[in-house]
Amino acid sequence: MDCTSSPWISGTFTLSPPRPPLSLSSSSSSFRFFCGSQFSAKDLRFVLHDSLHFSGTDITHAKAARDGFTSQIRNLSEIERETSICINKGVELGKTALYIAAEDDALMSHSSVPLPVDAFLERLDNLSTSYCPHYRSSLASSPEDLLDSVERYLYITKGFRRTTAGSNPSTKDYYLHSVLAQRCGSVAILSLIYSEVLKMLQLWGVINFDVEIYHPRDISSLPRAYNKKKGKESDQKHIMTSESLLVEILRNLKNTYWPFQQNPTESLFLRAAIAANCVNSGFEHASAKAAQHRLDRGVWTSVLFGDMRRALSACERLILLEANSEELRDYAVLLYHCSYYEEALQYLKFYSEVKKTSDSLNKPAENDAVEKLIVRLNLIMMEDGWKRPSASFFRNNSEPW
Repeated sequence: MDCTSSPWISGTFTLSPPRPPLSLSSSSSSFRFFCGSQFSAKDLRFVLHDSLHFSGTDITHAKAARDGFTSQIRNLSEIERETSICINKGVELGKTALYIAAEDDALMSHSSVPLPVDAFLERLDNLSTSYCPHYRSSLASSPEDLLDSVERYLYITKGFRRTTAGSNPSTKDYYLHSVLAQRCGSVAILSLIYSEVLKMLQLWGVINFDVEIYHPRDISSLPRAYNKKKGKESDQKHIMTSESLLVEILRNLKNTYWPFQQNPTESLFLRAAIAANCVNSGFEHASAKAAQHRLDRGVWTSVLFGDMRRALSACERLILLEANSEELRDYAVLLYHCSYYEEALQYLKFYSEVKKTSDSLNKPAENDAVEKLIVRLNLIMMEDGWKRPSASFFRNNSEPW
C-alpha cells in the first residue's frame, strides 16, 4: 500500500507546505521523564507555531501566550509540582491558565488583539475583594463557619456552577476567562478559582488557618474548602497540586479537541492509530474517510470531530509540563497524521527509550500500535524521493464551517 496515497486511511493529511528547519519551543529545560535516555530536549522540535507561520498565519499572539505559559511553568520545581494549589507560590496558576486560553484563542480567532490576560486576572482578584464587604459578620467566625460563608459566596451569591453531568460540555467550560464570564465550568477550573480566592483571603489575614480544597472525582460534586487540621487521610487523593491541576486542564482540552472522536472506550492514541490503519477496524476506517471528506471541504474543527490545531497545542504544552511520557507518543501520532514523518518518528523513538526505563503499565494494544507506526515511518523515510504534499492543512481560515 502506498503510505502517502490516502490521507486518513494511510494515516496522513497535509499540515503545511515544505518548511525550513523547526526549532524547539521556548523551553530549553530537560524533561524529567527523559533521564537516562540518549536524547535531550534540544533534539525535539515542536511543529505547530512554525507550521502556521510558514502557511501564512500570524502567530504573534499565540507565540506570546506560549512564552508566557513557559515562563510560568519554568518555576515548577520538584517541590512546587507536589505543592497543593492552596499554598502554591512559585507559579501563578490563574495567569498560567489564562495563557493557555490566550494561545487557543489566538489559534482559533485570528484576532488582531490578544486575549486580555491582565483584565481577566483583575476580574479573578475582584472575586476576593468583593467577598469581605458582603460577609463581614463571618470574619470573626469559626474556621468552619468562615469557609461555609466563602462557599455560599462563590456558589450562591456569585452563582458559579459545574458543567452539567451527562451533557455535551462546551469548550468554554475548560477556559478560565470563559468560566469567569459565564460562571459555569469544569471542576478543574472551579478548583482553580476557589484556590485563588482562598489564597488571597489568607494573604489578607482573613483566613489565618491551614485550608485545603477537596477536588471531587465524581461527575457532579463541587470543589469544597475544609480546615486542614480536620481533614481525613482519605482526603489526600482529592488534593490538587500545581502540576496535577495544569495537567487536568490541558488534558480536558486535549480530549475535547482530539480529531479522532470515535470509540470513546479506547485511548486517544489508539483512536488515532486506528485511523492510521495501525489497528484493524473497518468501522473506524469508514469514519476516517468521512472525516477526510469534511477536511477536504474546509471543515477543520467541530464539536464531533475535534480540532487539530488545538489538539497539537495541548500536546505540546503537556510535553513542556513533563508530567507523563505518553504525551510524546500521543503527539507523535498527530504529527504522523499531519505528514511530519521525521518528527513523528523522533518522538516515538524518544518515547520508546523513556518507556524502557519507566514503570509504566504494559498496554499490549498500544505497544503493538506504536511498533507498527515506527515500522511504517521507517519505511516512509527509506522511500526515495518522498516529500510532503504541497497543499496546506492550516490555511489562514477563521471560518470552521
